[in-house]
Amino acid sequence: MLRYLFLLLLAAGPLLAQDYEEEIAIHRDEYREEFLTSPRSPLKKEDLEGLRFYEPTLAYRLEARFVPTPKSQPFEMPTYNGEKKAYVKYGELHFSLNGKPQKLAVYKSALPQLPQYRDYLFVPFKDPTNGTTTYGGGRYLDLRTNDVKDKRLLLDFNKAYNPYCAYSDGYSCPIPPAENHLKVAIEAGEKTYAKQR
Repeated sequence: MLRYLFLLLLAAGPLLAQDYEEEIAIHRDEYREEFLTSPRSPLKKEDLEGLRFYEPTLAYRLEARFVPTPKSQPFEMPTYNGEKKAYVKYGELHFSLNGKPQKLAVYKSALPQLPQYRDYLFVPFKDPTNGTTTYGGGRYLDLRTNDVKDKRLLLDFNKAYNPYCAYSDGYSCPIPPAENHLKVAIEAGEKTYAKQR
């Protein structure tokens, strides 16, 4: 019976990977479309060909343990154009990558938000790929409060994206805090923009 289950899982593996690749392809199509619909977008339709991504891989889709930080005080997160944005640390994500324990802080805007954005969470991070295969200023992940279930959350680095500062000057892109500087390379998600600025 156990041998049968093992063979069944082996056979399902490629199907799971194929379904996941399709999911990420749809996600990236929607990501490109947002550049065409956002009024503050730094890119036009002809610029989208410069967007590049790592091949999607399930190795960077990880289950993380969520630890809330309810007593955190609001603070000002610096941005690359010198402005500051108010955030509060919402919690921490504890996970393992390549057999080593990792941790990332999750932030929530400390300013009043429109109803549709009140459950948004923000994970800016840096890693050793910055300045080589990925944007030097770090990358971002977006989450929602309802992504956390039973103190667990699915952390998918294949959905990591560049801030607008990667494409053009004049944007106030938050600088990832030191606590979110990973020592392990995240070879997933968006790469360096290919077109010349």
